[in-house]
Amino acid sequence: MSLLADEVEILRRVPLFQGIEPSRLKLIAFTSQAMRFSVGDTLFHQGDMGDSAYLILSGEVAVLASSPIGDIELARFGRNDIVGEIGILCDIPRTASVRALTDASTLRIGKECLSDMLDAFPSMARVMLREMAMRLNRTSSELVAARAAAALAT
Repeated sequence: MSLLADEVEILRRVPLFQGIEPSRLKLIAFTSQAMRFSVGDTLFHQGDMGDSAYLILSGEVAVLASSPIGDIELARFGRNDIVGEIGILCDIPRTASVRALTDASTLRIGKECLSDMLDAFPSMARVMLREMAMRLNRTSSELVAARAAAALAT
């Protein structure tokens, strides 16, 4: 099986891309760039403009936000997860950095390709919106717990 066919098969199994015809998945795979990161490598930095999203094919990454006391880990993601989509959807600088916790393989999907796919497949946009809402809910819950713990400590 060719590398392109392998990437199409991987994309087919990702929840975000389910229901998209194989020819479109082939286009995503063809226009995307396979990238490998070693432990500690940064996929992108907080503050950079979002020009792509990364589909994690293998390995684990951490989402880190800079703060006055150092980096704060916001989340961890692994196989079949996508990171970096917020910068593309909102056309804003990256809200966090992403660093490889293990050796990781990714598929870098450019802004234009992802935007075109979201326009063509509203179901894909709904899946992405649902995932972002779940992440926001989790982050809000963690913020409430952290503030409650800080209030009890004072």
